Amino acid sequence: MNSDDLAFAGAARQAELIRSGELSSRELVETYLERIARLDPELNAFRVVMAERALADADQADSRRGAGDERPLLGVPVAIKDAAHVAGELTTQGTGAHSGVPAAEDSDAVRSLRGAGAVVIGKTNLPELAILGATESATWGVTRNPWDTDRTPGGSSGGAAAAVAAGLVSLGHATDGAGSIRIPASCCGLFGLKPQRGRVSLAPEGDHWYGLSVTGAVTRSVLDTALFLDAVSGGEGGSAPSRPFTEAVGTAPGRLRVAVSARPPMPARVSGDVHGALDSMAELLGSLGHRVDRNDPSYRDVGAAFLPRFLKGMEQEAAHVARPERLQRRTRGFARLGRLVPRAVLARALRDEPRHAARINAIFDDHDVLMTPVAARTPVRAAEWEGLGATHTLNSMGMVYPFTAVWNLTGQPAASVPAGFSANGLPLAVQLIGRPGDEHTL
Repeated sequence: MNSDDLAFAGAARQAELIRSGELSSRELVETYLERIARLDPELNAFRVVMAERALADADQADSRRGAGDERPLLGVPVAIKDAAHVAGELTTQGTGAHSGVPAAEDSDAVRSLRGAGAVVIGKTNLPELAILGATESATWGVTRNPWDTDRTPGGSSGGAAAAVAAGLVSLGHATDGAGSIRIPASCCGLFGLKPQRGRVSLAPEGDHWYGLSVTGAVTRSVLDTALFLDAVSGGEGGSAPSRPFTEAVGTAPGRLRVAVSARPPMPARVSGDVHGALDSMAELLGSLGHRVDRNDPSYRDVGAAFLPRFLKGMEQEAAHVARPERLQRRTRGFARLGRLVPRAVLARALRDEPRHAARINAIFDDHDVLMTPVAARTPVRAAEWEGLGATHTLNSMGMVYPFTAVWNLTGQPAASVPAGFSANGLPLAVQLIGRPGDEHTL
């Protein structure tokens, strides 16, 4: 296997090669370090590359394999979004307003990945405080899409998606509070699953963005994501699945009832390319024996239910940075919008979540899976929203990404699945949404 094939083989295949002795972890880490040095100066996927530490950890993994260790991700390099703690490294949250003090210990998900044998190769970029649907900041620069470097890889887990899509790592840890796993996956032609809320521990973070945020990954295959979720599910405050996700990958789903909806939950104009991808995937699912029909969920006032939690989350994030004077003007604007939301409005939004979820999820009375677009159009240009204020940015993001945030409100699993390419060669995707707690079917 040449170095390019190895770089794009995916985490599951790499783990298999290391386990069999056909490949060493050091060889794999060196392959990725060479590619990062060569390609990342243009992409800017990584905030920091931990080369020396990764090589030492790879050597340790190889010694463990030689002693019979069979951890599921033994020796496989992974990237960590710079919103999670890696012991001894800064956690910047995409901003220059961080404390400047390295993390004392790993976040729970990072600790779980290490426990599964993974090697942390570096930390990936995100927009300031994970607010933006593109990955760019005044401090860490613009991250670019490997498919077209004039385009964004999406946000906020855009650094992770750019790294995996370019073959700089096989598995990118990611987080999602309004679409931040699914949007970058769709922009970069990857698989990205937002797990069930509470599936993966957010520790030491608590109820991030008032319950909207979850931890997951962007990967090259469904099996790679299943390996990741099996490694990190449960933990401190997380809920373990009823059976391994890797087991579900190899299990035929039977004939499913699939609802297809192109109607956005919030006002937006859906492009012809996106409609075409949805139609093609509906036809494909039908040809595989599934029952497919058009049916729209009852979204109603879902935007009004989501925004108080999102904006109060921005306010909370901005209030907790060590050097607030260093925040970007737009970020301070989002915090101001959050302060304008009365606490009583936030309390009502939280209290009304079950009512909204029950109404929206009524579509699953007659269907097993819902399929929608992920975004209303192909990836926007890199730095397209540069210089815009908070309100203008919020409205623009809503027009491009109207399909994802609703499922952070309900908390259930939703995945971005590649669905071909646009006329100008940019990745397209569809979103598959499952019943609450049902990642297995997805």
